[in-house]
Amino acid sequence: MSGDPLAPGLYLVATPIGSARDITLRALDILRDADAIAAEDTRTARKLMEIHGIPLNERPLVAYHDHNGPAARPRLMRLLAEGKSLAYVSEAGTPLVADPGYRLAVEAIAAGLPVTAAPGASSVLAALSVAGLPSDRFLFAGFPPTAGAARRSFLAELAPVPATLVLFESPKRCAATLDTMVETLGAGRQAAVCRELTKRFEEVRRGTLAELAEALEAEPPRGEVVIVVDRGHDAPDADAMEAALGEALATMSVRDAADTVAMALGLPRRKVYQAALKMQGGT
Repeated sequence: MSGDPLAPGLYLVATPIGSARDITLRALDILRDADAIAAEDTRTARKLMEIHGIPLNERPLVAYHDHNGPAARPRLMRLLAEGKSLAYVSEAGTPLVADPGYRLAVEAIAAGLPVTAAPGASSVLAALSVAGLPSDRFLFAGFPPTAGAARRSFLAELAPVPATLVLFESPKRCAATLDTMVETLGAGRQAAVCRELTKRFEEVRRGTLAELAEALEAEPPRGEVVIVVDRGHDAPDADAMEAALGEALATMSVRDAADTVAMALGLPRRKVYQAALKMQGGT
């Protein structure tokens, strides 16, 4: 417990995406000390505070979501203008990531009011951590459009992006989206479908887009889903791969040569390893 009063301003407080214990001590301090709290879902906020023994007392708990944003924002802005400390929590995860808090933060910034982030759980970063795909550069693309033609156009625009792609999707549309990804991004692109992250039934399926599309068609996922897709690679021809392997095998073991060439050319390691075995006369 800090014991210090909370300075005026807007605090964007990340909340757990599953396990209630995935909340920071700082977030709990802010929820305890803020003059008022705004929440995308007040029931979820109340439950989280009850779990961690934080009383609401007489403080305002204001619903702020997509449907009431224009009506609720003026009240919240008045609180900030009066020098109050206001904690905003999304339903789950980090505020402003696919979340209605964006407009509130923009107006507070435009008014010259302090805006502070209290970082924590994020399904985007959690999915990147477990997907097994490059995380040095990524693009969070949100939810794809629901209509087939719009979804196809949306994903086609992402195809050349030189970064790992992260998308949210409804479990009902996950198979259809993966089918469209096969069409627009390529059947062989590596991907991961992460569901129910940090929850009891957390599951990560990894494979090519074609493999995942087939698997989810047969067994649709349940719960909240994050799809992570590897960046596109210009596929070198077989001669280029064999030339690179020949040079690497002159000084390296089959395993090390395959690792080196796969990384250099952006190819699946298994494919390169099998080619190296064949060049060495293995099976």
